[in-house]
Parts: sequence; C-alpha cells; structure tokens
Amino acid sequence: MTTSSFLLLFLLATALLQFYQPIVLAKGDTDLIQKTCKSTKYYDLCLSSLKYDPTSPKADTKGLATIMVGVGIANATATASYLSSQVLSIGTDTSMRKVMKECADKYSYAVNALQSSIQDLNSETYDYAYMHVMAAADYPNACHNGFKRYAGLAYPPELVGRKDGLKHICDVVLSIINLL
Repeated sequence: MTTSSFLLLFLLATALLQFYQPIVLAKGDTDLIQKTCKSTKYYDLCLSSLKYDPTSPKADTKGLATIMVGVGIANATATASYLSSQVLSIGTDTSMRKVMKECADKYSYAVNALQSSIQDLNSETYDYAYMHVMAAADYPNACHNGFKRYAGLAYPPELVGRKDGLKHICDVVLSIINLL
C-alpha cells in the first residue's frame, strides 16, 4: 500500500466517522420521542406522528409539542375542508346544509385555537397553550351537538372518526405540554 493510498483511506475513514456521529446523536433524540410519547394516553398515535415528521429527531419537548399541534392543525383543516365540500353537495335540505356549515366553522375555530397554541408555546406561556388546545379539542363536540338541535338529523358516521382523531391528537399535545 502506497503512502497516498494509505492517506486516502485514512481521510475516508475520518470522513465516515464524522458522518456517523449525527446518527449516534439522533438515537438520543429518538429516546426523547419515545419517553415523551410514553407519557401520553395515545402512545402509538404520538410515536407515529412524531416519527413521520423529519424535524422531530432534533426537537426538544417544546418542539415535539409544536409538531403535534401541527398534526392537529392538519387534521382540523382537512375536516373543515371536507365539511365545506359536503355543504356544496347537499341538495335542498336547508337544516343539513346549515349544520354542516356550522360544523365546518367549528373545525376552523379549532384550527385557530391550535395556531394560537403555537404562539403560546413559542412565548412559553404554557397555561394558555393548554387552554387553546383544550378549546380545539372541544370544538368537535360543538359540531356534534349541532346535529342534536335538528330533529331527524343523524350525526354522520364519517365525522365520528374525525372527531375522535382530533380529540386524541389534542390529548397527546396536552400530555406533552404537561411535561414542559
């Protein structure tokens, strides 16, 4: 082996060690994700949501809460959009159209509350963040109650899963905020 080959091999090995180091650090952050998710009621939801986000391995606990709030915002936004599209497809049933519009508004309010919680997390006013997440978790109940005001209107089964999904996400966020 010539000196230049040995030097090249040495430089390559040194470069590989430098690239290997961040992988070791990421394991510690993965441990934080698992530890954080174990403190929640919905471990699998928490873990899958955080592992899906590419920024979570470098996040601290506050960052993990912010990521989960983002998951909640995406969920509530998708539900508000779904409900808005349903309003357009409803025929002449004015009661159903009205309650679906109200529900779309409620999920939009949930989005606003979750966005406010991100500001609260950033300013480290965790009690306000907690309050906004609790409000976001309750807006689906207001939607469900809207159907009860109209005789003969059944709560659509498609909304049950969406309602539960947002509530579970909010429960995870609340548990993470409790760690802060």
